[in-house]
Amino acid sequence: MADEGLRPIIVKRIKKGGGGHHGGAWKIAYADFVTAMMAFFLLMWLLGSTTKGDLNGISEFFKTPLKVAMSGGSGSGDSSSVVQGGGTDLSRRNGQVKKGDTVPEKKTYDLKAAKAVLEREEAARLKALKAKIEATIEANPLLKKYKNQLLLDITSEGLRIQIVDEQNRPMFALAKAELEPYTRDILHVIGIVLNEVPNRIGLSGHTDSTPYMSDSGYSNWELSADRANASRRELVIGGMDDAKVLRVVGLASAAHLDRKDPFNPINRRISIIVMNKKTEEAVLRDGASIDIDEKGLPAAAGTINAVANGAK
Repeated sequence: MADEGLRPIIVKRIKKGGGGHHGGAWKIAYADFVTAMMAFFLLMWLLGSTTKGDLNGISEFFKTPLKVAMSGGSGSGDSSSVVQGGGTDLSRRNGQVKKGDTVPEKKTYDLKAAKAVLEREEAARLKALKAKIEATIEANPLLKKYKNQLLLDITSEGLRIQIVDEQNRPMFALAKAELEPYTRDILHVIGIVLNEVPNRIGLSGHTDSTPYMSDSGYSNWELSADRANASRRELVIGGMDDAKVLRVVGLASAAHLDRKDPFNPINRRISIIVMNKKTEEAVLRDGASIDIDEKGLPAAAGTINAVANGAK
């Protein structure tokens, strides 16, 4: 028993080896992460480049694919894609057309042709007005008596209506701007008819070449202008809109109707022009105002009348 106590005690120690190398497992995990991020950014790019309508179609397709495929429309697809694409093709340059695409036709407008159409329509309207005034004269016993003193024709400015004097039947009192009663009646009827067209009108007064000058300097120029303005008042009294009047002038004996005989009573007349668009634009352009700078000089080119008015 004593010998047993002297036996050596043997302690066995197990040595554990150090950790080995981890290998390439982390690379696989990193690659999966990068792939997932690429897929995420690709998804974001697709969503950003797709139109709202196509996004709705895609959504409906994945909700009810069979219904969308049967009903057609956006999301039902075509021969090349299950769902129609949308958005801008980022690979296409401006102006580039892919094979099979058609270039949309550009709408062109021929301004000259359109203007010609409008001019023809306006000419037809003025001819119809001329015919109506002539029919009114024939139907009105009062006006029919003065038929020879009413001259109607189409000129480059529009429809011209002239009321002329006769030897024993003047429109105005001698050397005055006072209308005779029958002249008022004529203008009243014409004023009503002129309201039926949108065209603006101009009035001009004319005298013959008989010299006239008062002590105060009142001449045929003032007389013709006053007669034109008196005619304007009677047209308005007869029912014509005053806003239709665009020009009232006195031409004295500068534009005779009978150039061979400057003293012919027919030269004493009132001329009413139902203006066409071209004449109206020319009158408005001639009377256009201009800007005046601090020195009182015109700031831009304009008509002589506009400059004169601005200088005052």
